[in-house]
Amino acid sequence: MPKNFHQPLGGNEMPRFGGIASMFRLPVIKEPNDLDLLDAAFIGVPLDIGTSLRSGTRFGPRQIRAESVMIRPYNMATGAAPFDSINVADIGDIAINTFNLQESIRIIEEEYDRILSHNITPLTIGGDHTITLPILRALYKKYGKIGLIHIDAHADVNDEMFGEKFAHGTTFRRAVEEDLLDCNRVVQIGLRAQGYSADDFNWSRRQGFRVVQAEECWHHSAEPLMEEVYKQVNGGPVYLSFDIDGIDPAWAPGTGTPEVGGLTTIQALEIVRGCAGLNLIGCDLVEVSPPYDTTGNTALLGANLLYEMLCVLPNVRRL
Repeated sequence: MPKNFHQPLGGNEMPRFGGIASMFRLPVIKEPNDLDLLDAAFIGVPLDIGTSLRSGTRFGPRQIRAESVMIRPYNMATGAAPFDSINVADIGDIAINTFNLQESIRIIEEEYDRILSHNITPLTIGGDHTITLPILRALYKKYGKIGLIHIDAHADVNDEMFGEKFAHGTTFRRAVEEDLLDCNRVVQIGLRAQGYSADDFNWSRRQGFRVVQAEECWHHSAEPLMEEVYKQVNGGPVYLSFDIDGIDPAWAPGTGTPEVGGLTTIQALEIVRGCAGLNLIGCDLVEVSPPYDTTGNTALLGANLLYEMLCVLPNVRRL
């Protein structure tokens, strides 16, 4: 094992309830010269001023890090050994503007420009879903048009919310309008519940997105679906954006806009594991709201999904 690859602090070195609460108890790296040595990094974006119902996602990065202490280095299901394969660390949180959403969007984009200049693959801990737009903007500047796998209860393609063009429910309409996405390589999975109009999900379809409503996933493994998704989005850079409310609130109640009839945790694992082999250029896990997560199970699920995302990045070996 190369000695220069950062390793999580083990449970036999320091009790899991002790030590600094970094993601997976990895080193926290901030210095520019050290960033040049990283292949991937976890970044927190503690934003919730783009939410439309229950706030609290500003506490998401902190709680997900706290729950990540349970996760061990080796993936016993897939054989992935991420910490033996690539150099990864926690590079802290972005200092958003708590009182100004558009200024926060600008700050996030600027910070991701900086992160990407170090050739780091970002794994983002949200924060509400507004944060994905500035991340996609930064990635577009580096990679061009991007394919997208988007797991969510909602399409997030509203034209506006309370007259505002930027909020967690407008993210992917803005991304289409700004020509950031390769729309024929976009798949939305888990959409459900009610719409503001009968046409809500059809807007996505008209752009060329594949829309997989939650009902299509009921009582089925997601593995066959992901074989189809893989074929559709392969062939270019792909971003994975996972809203925790894509999962049924029975398993993930700690979120701002819960909707019944959602995906299971098993399907969530199948979806992320089905991304192995794609040219993933970044991932995010958003909308965990700890004030509504009294058991910590939602944040624990978020931490596990971020681990699975790390495991499917390019250059991660399987033993």
